[in-house]
Amino acid sequence: MSLSHMENMPLSHSSPQGAQRPSWKPWLLYSTVIIVLLLCSFSALIFTLLPLKTAQEPCVAKFGPLPSKWQMPSPEPSCVNKTADWRLKILQNGLYLIYGQVAPNTAYKGRAPFEVQLRKNEDPIQALTNNSTIQNVGGAYEFHAGDVIDLIFNAEHQVLKNKTYWGIFLLTNPQFIS
Repeated sequence: MSLSHMENMPLSHSSPQGAQRPSWKPWLLYSTVIIVLLLCSFSALIFTLLPLKTAQEPCVAKFGPLPSKWQMPSPEPSCVNKTADWRLKILQNGLYLIYGQVAPNTAYKGRAPFEVQLRKNEDPIQALTNNSTIQNVGGAYEFHAGDVIDLIFNAEHQVLKNKTYWGIFLLTNPQFIS
């Protein structure tokens, strides 16, 4: 057979006019949908049958408002240790949420400028300087065992301690494989 003869050959057989050729596209769509549904069902079955670990008691600590004392759900959470008023030592690596409220004493007329600092190892991680309104303090921070966290004031009477508090909550303690 010569190449010129093959070039003139039709690539497909013609079908009678009016007859529709079966298409493979709907079958591909149907089979994809069925496979996805089977995978979802299988995943749901796996998660249902796997035993789930029960959550440990949450690690939470809060100081203030008056009467100023550390409030903890258990006598001593496993992630922090209270070292003094307004001060904690971190015992576990993890991502922590610090939350709080600082109420300035607008009647304070001392010489020290108003400044409240949230500190980690004596380095400020947040500073508040507006003494005209109640402010929120905190955020999500990564801490390591041994870090010391505290909330300090320039002058003791700059804040209303009956409306000022701060707390900490362990969000997650990632266990990375090294």
